[in-house]
Amino acid sequence: MTSRAGGPRIVFWRHGQTSWNLESRFQGSTDIPLTEHGRGQARRAARLLAGLRPDLLISSDLQRAADTATELARLTGLDAQLHEGLRETYAGSWQGLTHDEIRARYPEEYAAFGRGEPVRRGGGELTTEVADRSVPVVLDAVEKLPEAGTLVVVSHGGTIRTMLGRLLDLDATQWECFGGLSNCCWSVLGRGARGWRLLEHNAGTLPEPVIGDDT
Repeated sequence: MTSRAGGPRIVFWRHGQTSWNLESRFQGSTDIPLTEHGRGQARRAARLLAGLRPDLLISSDLQRAADTATELARLTGLDAQLHEGLRETYAGSWQGLTHDEIRARYPEEYAAFGRGEPVRRGGGELTTEVADRSVPVVLDAVEKLPEAGTLVVVSHGGTIRTMLGRLLDLDATQWECFGGLSNCCWSVLGRGARGWRLLEHNAGTLPEPVIGDDT
């Protein structure tokens, strides 16, 4: 594979649109498929990402991410390696509910979440636990890259936020400083002498709003 000058690069690519994104339903680890529009988003974004000449492609095993990854695999000839550790945050009883429904049924928990406090949403995972399971998958893949190689990680809005925060060595209370990713847009980290640096955030030429930010 062709490499570039400098250190390794990680492209964190969010999956395409789903019907639950449109309905503002908290997906979490529920396995919701892409809409036809979401598939089109994935095809268009894949053409751009193929130009980066990625060396390795890994993805959440949930179908909305795996099917997004497939579009890039077709263009690059890479195998999309699927990992359960890259799934979206498990959110227990919140999953399948709209944000309005969550606010009405779990007002104290939702308010604490809104204040940025550590919350097991719906009895599910803490954001730090999501980072604990996802970041090792990414770092293991980075070790398999050629020098100055590029890794594409297809995952979910909330999980990508935790990975960015952990890799940039930010305190978990600061992870919300990363705005949401639009469907099929991406963020890029590059590693230099001083560690990982944020090179791009919510990149992509798709004129899409941020919906279903944390799902």
